[in-house]
Amino acid sequence: MLKEEKPQYLLQRSIVLLTVIIFAFYLLYDLNFLNLILVSDKSKISFLILAIYLVATLHWIYIARNLDSEMKGAGKVSDFLKTAESKTPVGRQNLLKILEDELSNRHALGHMISDILLKLGLTGTVVGFILMLLPIGEMKDFDPEKIQPLLSAMTGGMAVALYTTLSGLVTSTILKFQYFLLDSSLSKLINSLTSKDLD
Repeated sequence: MLKEEKPQYLLQRSIVLLTVIIFAFYLLYDLNFLNLILVSDKSKISFLILAIYLVATLHWIYIARNLDSEMKGAGKVSDFLKTAESKTPVGRQNLLKILEDELSNRHALGHMISDILLKLGLTGTVVGFILMLLPIGEMKDFDPEKIQPLLSAMTGGMAVALYTTLSGLVTSTILKFQYFLLDSSLSKLINSLTSKDLD
């Protein structure tokens, strides 16, 4: 840990958050809601959203572990502390800016994936409405016997639209919060290095 700094416990907080997320998904599975989403979504976009979210969460916990070790003075922070001692104040500020860029660039993928999840959810909305409206375009006459299959097909399209939107919004929001935790911890690290007397 950096000298005279309170421990941040980033990895522990990340594991607690991950446990809460896993428990929430278990509840959705246990209530059969997760299965309902995956079965009702004929486009399989919800499945793609959940798979991407899982990969992004694995990336997030990996980055959290690395940042936690950086906050303890290892890795690039250790190199910065060694190099900065022989630099002028302007040189230290330049080194600190480079360090901040290198560490924050690790979070860029997570922020991009969060936006992709949201856009996939909105894409699913459009696909769902297309699926909902296709049967209406194919209908030639308003035979009462054809209305029931038409309503059934429209309901399936609406399910795709709503479930993909829900999947995209929820996973994107959770992932943004996960990376916000990393961003705030990185900000505290950079602030502590800025105020640290290296002489």
